[in-house]
Amino acid sequence: MNPAGQAVEIDAKPEIGGEGKGFRPMEMLLVGLGGCSGIDMVNVLQKQKEPLEDVKISIKASRRDEEMPPIFEEINIHFDLYGPLNQQKVERALSLTFEKYCSVSNILGRSATLKYTYTIHS
Repeated sequence: MNPAGQAVEIDAKPEIGGEGKGFRPMEMLLVGLGGCSGIDMVNVLQKQKEPLEDVKISIKASRRDEEMPPIFEEINIHFDLYGPLNQQKVERALSLTFEKYCSVSNILGRSATLKYTYTIHS
């Protein structure tokens, strides 16, 4: 539990004794990436006074399965952004997010290729 008393279910894959009752540790890294980058991007867009109505984030990743441990090789994160947003401001927000603010992307980007894309749904 964290200091606020919240808990996250973490489990292993069944092949090594897990029961599939929670996120796997490597999945948690991707969840952290989505949360960190999403929060930072939303904060930048709010400072730019952009009318963001909703955001959905999807992440796909591949791992170096031939290596031990099998770390991430490539991570692709996609943002579906909803609202009448200015494309240049969105690009600036994402650039700042991944180059300056999101510590999780900074850490993961040191061992994996990290790519982001977005779609604006007005």
